[in-house]
Amino acid sequence: MRIMGLDVGSKTVGVALSDELGWTAQGLKTLKINEEKNEFGFDEIGQIIKENQVSQVVIGLPKNMNGTIGPRGEASQNFAAELERRFDVPTVLWDERLSTMAAERVLLEADVSRKKRKKVIDKMAAVMILQGYLDSKN
Repeated sequence: MRIMGLDVGSKTVGVALSDELGWTAQGLKTLKINEEKNEFGFDEIGQIIKENQVSQVVIGLPKNMNGTIGPRGEASQNFAAELERRFDVPTVLWDERLSTMAAERVLLEADVSRKKRKKVIDKMAAVMILQGYLDSKN
């Protein structure tokens, strides 16, 4: 049984999966979504859940620096509720403050070009979210 990590944005969803022992997170892909058209990638996420026997989903909860939850945080909460409803899988909302900035820093240190960073930043943020959760459990 694996755990899935998601970094939900307004245009993309970064997807990461744990290994079967729940020790490490690996980036899987970045899904394009369109909030305005109510296209959130649930079909593809459901397929990943089924194919990988995902037992839990960790979703990044973007909080403001003062701890309050703004519109993006509310969108993540709604996304989590819809995932639970559609796929009967438990979700955990994980404080993701600074995860995208940390992912950006890792990619900069690895000297990844701006064009390539843009393609992988959300997937990398999903890895950071999931790895933070896994580390807290182990």
